[in-house]
Amino acid sequence: MEIEIKLALETRSANRFKRQPVLAGLKPASSRLYSVYFDTPAFDLLRAGVALRLRRDGLHWVQTVKARAGSGGVLARRPEWEVKVAGKRPDLEVLPDEARRLIPSSSGADLAPAFETEFRRTTWQVEEGGCLIEVALDRGEIRAGGQAWPISEIELELKSGTLGDLFALADRLLADLPVRLEPRSKAQRGYQLAGALPIAPVKAAMPDLDADAPAGAAFTAIARACMAQFEANLPGFMQAEKPDPEYVHQMRVAMRRLRAATGLMRFMAREAPDWVGELRWLMGELSVARDWDVFVTETLPRVRERLEQPAALDALTEAAQGLRRQADDRARAALASPRLVRLWLAIERDLATPDYSSISTREWARAALDRRYRQIRRLGSRLDELDPAERHALRIAGKKLRYAAEFFAGLHPKAARRFIATLAGLQDMLGILNDVAVTANLLQEAKQAGGQAVWEGAGVVAGFLAREQDLRLAELARGWQAFRRARPYWR
Repeated sequence: MEIEIKLALETRSANRFKRQPVLAGLKPASSRLYSVYFDTPAFDLLRAGVALRLRRDGLHWVQTVKARAGSGGVLARRPEWEVKVAGKRPDLEVLPDEARRLIPSSSGADLAPAFETEFRRTTWQVEEGGCLIEVALDRGEIRAGGQAWPISEIELELKSGTLGDLFALADRLLADLPVRLEPRSKAQRGYQLAGALPIAPVKAAMPDLDADAPAGAAFTAIARACMAQFEANLPGFMQAEKPDPEYVHQMRVAMRRLRAATGLMRFMAREAPDWVGELRWLMGELSVARDWDVFVTETLPRVRERLEQPAALDALTEAAQGLRRQADDRARAALASPRLVRLWLAIERDLATPDYSSISTREWARAALDRRYRQIRRLGSRLDELDPAERHALRIAGKKLRYAAEFFAGLHPKAARRFIATLAGLQDMLGILNDVAVTANLLQEAKQAGGQAVWEGAGVVAGFLAREQDLRLAELARGWQAFRRARPYWR
């Protein structure tokens, strides 16, 4: 089992990394590694979650099989098998039985090179207090179909010792380096470069939970699912010159879900972790970009198509597009920052040692859902009297209940679908009403940035949304009645 921490490093910082005090006095080893990854023309191994690689080792070739990672991008746990082969062709027969069983039986004759990697690896063996950790610096490139992507990354592989030792070394080694998250393995990037793995926005996927398992194990599974959603959307946003707005939206959803999950920890008599404050920071950086995305790509087009003279919005649109670019740059800076790496390491450290002494998942689900359900029913009981701030509180309560309901939906799949669908309809209505308040703040920023020229357009948008709000308030009353009739699926 391979257990490692992997992060990207700015290319220009390689020499600075080599001078880190942790590595002082250690003699590094250096080698050039050339690898060819094999798959079928239909990429059967990729679909099976397996990477098959041949790596040149002097006059020999080493064949490696790696199974799908057991955790997220920073801390990876992968079953791995290595064996020498005679030539530059895979030989499945020499693999251990457990590795051979992972490879689809019909793929052997169709295996062909899919992509290759070539990089210089410099390694240091760090021994402290009975633990051994191999620190590696890789610099080179991934190649496929005449294209190439650079490799510049750090790996810390635990050879012996505890996960605590691994995280402690990471804290010391990476404290002041410009490192960033790179959730993809070299194999994943190679498949993307070869066109076998699409780079597209990814929605949330919840794990199957065992109702009788400890609630701590369920929390770990939920948190890892949230992290996986975030990590799946990160590369698409960071690589694209004009990224799809859905990437920021899905990363923000992932972090809101994770924060909602930490809010449920009190129902298993556990305190929220120390890193919750940093989650708020990250959500704040993404929220600015998301708000401007919605304004530019949804709100303005919706208003424009209703106007007889849409040119009235031209100056406002230009100012909003500039502010949107600034918000994207701000989000990009946060996502490329060492601060995000520190947050991810803190989360991984906590999840690496789940608390199995808590109540069962079934008990946790019922306590959490009952509390969230009572909260929204209490706020909605006086729906006609709510002012905008109170409707916002109702919307937040709805989000918290929806996330919790989705986390535990697998315990009662059929009944959960009906309940969540009704709740989602109510939440969408509340979200549209909240957009009015968010848009008012954005219009103020646009007027400051664009000056007098945008005032006419800002007034048009504000008036349009005010009229739309009256219609939505009538719909909200019907949505609330439908939600009141929905049966809580966990009871």
